[in-house]
Amino acid sequence: MAIRVVIADDHPLFLDGLAQLLRLAGDFEVVERCVSGEEAVRAVRRHVPDLLVVDVRMPGMNGLAVLTELKKLGLPTRSVILTAQLTEAEAVEAMRLGVQGVLLKEMAPRLLLQCLRKVHAGGYWVETRSFRGALETVLRRQAGAEKAAELLTPREIELVRMVAQGLRNKQIASQLHITEGTVKTHLRNVYKKLQLENRVEVRRYAEEKGLL
Repeated sequence: MAIRVVIADDHPLFLDGLAQLLRLAGDFEVVERCVSGEEAVRAVRRHVPDLLVVDVRMPGMNGLAVLTELKKLGLPTRSVILTAQLTEAEAVEAMRLGVQGVLLKEMAPRLLLQCLRKVHAGGYWVETRSFRGALETVLRRQAGAEKAAELLTPREIELVRMVAQGLRNKQIASQLHITEGTVKTHLRNVYKKLQLENRVEVRRYAEEKGLL
């Protein structure tokens, strides 16, 4: 049985070339070609293909936004992102969304087909250069969060995040449904436990520990 694929890219020439490559391979069926993220979401909902191959950078709804929407639906379609380059932030987000494959547009056609077949079979294909830094970031954030949890209560960690986001005491009190006095007490405890002096240092701490 052919591997059913939805492909999405906002460059028609590349989209046509990819569709032709998959057709010539013999074991793929392109069930729909999409030129926008919105079209890709509708196509996956309509066809529930085996694979979605989607460009990361598209105007409007980009590839990661597409995957965010599809994750909510819980469909069995496995996803592969297609990109000319991938930033560390995009790689971290892709990992969070459970992407099974990452294809660079510079890849040889045989490697592209090999990637799709491996992902369809239940495996994973990632481009090491993009994901090495992302994995280090995820691990660093995890270690930072664990360290913060050793020192601070859950409420204090929540307050650190809100301070780091630039919220003032009154705003924090309103969102947490506590008094400003209680916010100040929590903040004094945070300063003492972390040996910090001000809100700027709290934000720096949150960034370093991956709490934002």
